[in-house]
Amino acid sequence: MAISRAQLLKELLPGLNALFGLEYARYGEEHKEIYETETSERSFEEETKLSGFSAAPVKNEGSAIAYDNAQEAFTARYTHVTIAQGFSLTEEAIEDNLYDSLSGRYTKALARSMAYTKQVRAAAVLNTGFTAAVGGDGQPLFSASHPLVSGGTNSNIPSTPADLNETSLEAAVIQISLWTDERGLLIASKPRKLIVPPALQFVATRLLETELRVGTNDNDINAIKNNGSIPEGYTINHYLTDTNAWFLCTDVPNGMKHFVRTPLQNSMDGDFDTGNVRYKARERYSFGFSDPLGMFGSAGA
Repeated sequence: MAISRAQLLKELLPGLNALFGLEYARYGEEHKEIYETETSERSFEEETKLSGFSAAPVKNEGSAIAYDNAQEAFTARYTHVTIAQGFSLTEEAIEDNLYDSLSGRYTKALARSMAYTKQVRAAAVLNTGFTAAVGGDGQPLFSASHPLVSGGTNSNIPSTPADLNETSLEAAVIQISLWTDERGLLIASKPRKLIVPPALQFVATRLLETELRVGTNDNDINAIKNNGSIPEGYTINHYLTDTNAWFLCTDVPNGMKHFVRTPLQNSMDGDFDTGNVRYKARERYSFGFSDPLGMFGSAGA
């Protein structure tokens, strides 16, 4: 006797959901190494950067206090996108190969599709960061001309495009430390973590984890490691498309953001007339950046 539609939906859905969750987690969440995750209850999110005040002047005896005006520097917008995928099986296919076709291969493939899509979208902000990922200040994520209210600029790219090596990494650490706020005040920012594609993982290991300098005959210490210049080490992102590009997450707050509008959901329903069963997964989120100084990037030489 064939399994009825009611029996199928009641008995099979918990198993499918459990299997889906296990397969989804198996592909990792590399975006968490880059983005700060927050929840959203709106169709889009906006974050505004304030300018703050300039350096406080000396007040001479008997003179009036000087008043300064804070203002909005720019606003970054996050527009959520809905990601959804599903599959359908005929009643006959379910009867003939229930556990192999439905519980096994298809749910795994669906989980992989959802996980892969999320990581690709997360990495796309970095992959397009030198050209297309325009932020609230009108500049790409990585630019030499991030405008300041005070009239100056900040740069979160090397002055000369450079591959990942000891010299370029030390120069990036120094450059990050010289960034200022919107009113030109030094913020003494620091790098936290190095983000590299798989092609640079061995270079990153040698630069951050060896005791002595890399590629020299001198007995000098590895200053980057000794000084703790990049305290959280490095992580590999498998979805970076440029094998020469490398990135540094900094301690500047409100940099890279991931807003979750609707967490991952999955559901199943069946059609009474055909007996076909459909299973789907859906989530809604956005990836982007508020303050571009949350990242430093080099596209390589």
